[in-house]
Amino acid sequence: MKPDKAAMMTINNNPIEILIRTLLFCSFCIPPGIAVADEWDVDALLPPLGKWSGRSEQLIVQADDPWITPFEKSGLVSTPRYAETVAWLEKLVAAAPELAMVSVGRSLEGRDIWMIIASADQAFTAEAMRATGKPLLLAQAGIHSGEIDGKDAGMMLLRDMTVSARRKDLLRKSNLLFIPIFNVDGHERFSKFNRINQRGPIEMGWRTNARNQNYNRDYTKLDTPGVRAIIEVIDEWQPDLYMDIHVTDGVDFQYDVTFGGNGLSGWSPSIGDWIENSYRPAISKTLRDWGHVPGDFIFPINEMDTQDGVFNWTGGPRFSNGYGDARHLPTILVENHSLKPYRRRVLSTYVMLAATMEFLGEQHSSLTLATKKDKERLSPIVSLGFQEPENTKPPIKEFLGIASERYQGLVSGGTVVRWTGQPVNQKIPSGAVDEPSVRIRRPAAYIVPPVWSDIVERMTAHGITVERLDQPLTVTAEIYRLPQAKIAEPTEWTPNPFEGHVRIDPGLPVSEKMTMTFPAGSFRVATNQELGDLVILMLEPQSPDSFLQWGFFLEIFTRTEYSEAYVMEPLAQKMMAEDPQLAEEFREKLENDKEFAADAELRLMWFYEKTPFHDRQYLLYPVARIPMIE
Repeated sequence: MKPDKAAMMTINNNPIEILIRTLLFCSFCIPPGIAVADEWDVDALLPPLGKWSGRSEQLIVQADDPWITPFEKSGLVSTPRYAETVAWLEKLVAAAPELAMVSVGRSLEGRDIWMIIASADQAFTAEAMRATGKPLLLAQAGIHSGEIDGKDAGMMLLRDMTVSARRKDLLRKSNLLFIPIFNVDGHERFSKFNRINQRGPIEMGWRTNARNQNYNRDYTKLDTPGVRAIIEVIDEWQPDLYMDIHVTDGVDFQYDVTFGGNGLSGWSPSIGDWIENSYRPAISKTLRDWGHVPGDFIFPINEMDTQDGVFNWTGGPRFSNGYGDARHLPTILVENHSLKPYRRRVLSTYVMLAATMEFLGEQHSSLTLATKKDKERLSPIVSLGFQEPENTKPPIKEFLGIASERYQGLVSGGTVVRWTGQPVNQKIPSGAVDEPSVRIRRPAAYIVPPVWSDIVERMTAHGITVERLDQPLTVTAEIYRLPQAKIAEPTEWTPNPFEGHVRIDPGLPVSEKMTMTFPAGSFRVATNQELGDLVILMLEPQSPDSFLQWGFFLEIFTRTEYSEAYVMEPLAQKMMAEDPQLAEEFREKLENDKEFAADAELRLMWFYEKTPFHDRQYLLYPVARIPMIE
């Protein structure tokens, strides 16, 4: 209905009252075409949905099939709970000699993280798996457990590769490790209210674990037992390709599945080239053949719609794809489109998993060669992070979008997008966050004092080789002082604290070279190892995923000895009397720094820091760099 004109005229000019009455009585504030069935019918608020039918629907079994998955049994709208998933898998494994099921770890709430081993040769140990000579795919679902498409797709594929015999050919070419539910505790925070911007399943899990930790921010710092478990799997089984299956947030478009590696500008350029120029074209063709619409990662420039363009991104090592890139493990990130129906997303994931196993079997040697090149590449200059290229206009590319309109939101007061559901082929700027933000010269090694052994423990958990010194070492080293360091400013994306840590902005480190003696028990971490780039990203203060920026060195920012004014006032006068240049520097600072001039404590501290009484370890980063011999 429309509001009564006479009634509207009686409302006073109070904007809050106008807003409330409008929201209560005006049907026109609901975007056109949306019919809200009940108070929480979120699906009705999502953009209009076009019809879809694809060849992949042939993968769905009949209702009377003895090996129907819970997902298929529900009419392709629901996903099973943890217990039902495990029970179905145990039954399948018992019937399929090609399968084994092992726990790779336990969650904070005590649930097993299960992994299915699929091998036609029944190679159920890492050693036996390598002896087959076949490539190995490690695929995980539910790192964010509301994004659970991969679990149901993988269950269908495991059945079809074994008991139903529809895709037994895949295990003749490749082996598979499959983790159906990675974030098992988050999975059991089960509700229909967990993903407001996602079409199905009817109920789903939660993004984070039981301590509200995001697994896909934990790959370097290793706070969670879940991510520690997956790193142990990677170290033990040494997969050829790692796949992490997600679902998008955000904007509408025609693509139903987007995927890729970490780009061509990261830490593994040969792997990046293989993914972009070999893997992507082949997998995209297969997806299209089965009725799906594959694309690259999509992040809108304006965070609203795609009218102003989109960009791709080079992930840091806190993320699965960035971590794989940093350790030279070919890694594919899959982002199914949240606004497509659940059945369509699961089927596209099935096609992608099957196509990946088939392609691995055909291109194992080319991937092995690319991986070997990156593992052996010891670049003398290493990028610590990435940013948008400066003074460069992104290229214009074809984009399969959905038309959108913008309107003024009565509640937000800002501009809101309304998707029309109408497919539109756009030509828009398509950029990338792929320009190095900071580059450093590779050191020969780092020395970590024995008092920071907790840092070393996290490094060894990654499989990094660390040498413990059995006698003192005297060497010329480079150390950083951090005079500009501060608690990082909170942002929309990284509120402070973040992931249970107080983030540190190191500012611009000041480098100092000196001859140092490190005691026995210190740790030497060389960078001429396969995981050498990962070592650098963990130990360089300017790396966004360094242990310093994650707040593991907070103690160095605490001043523990001070001076009193009754001592420093006469001492400062004596220092200036004996050093006219120092006195002139003080006068200049008083003239040029009003904050300094107005603060008595700062003025005396300026002198205190120039005495031998000042703590020389204050703001000193304790990890030393051993330069390369030139």
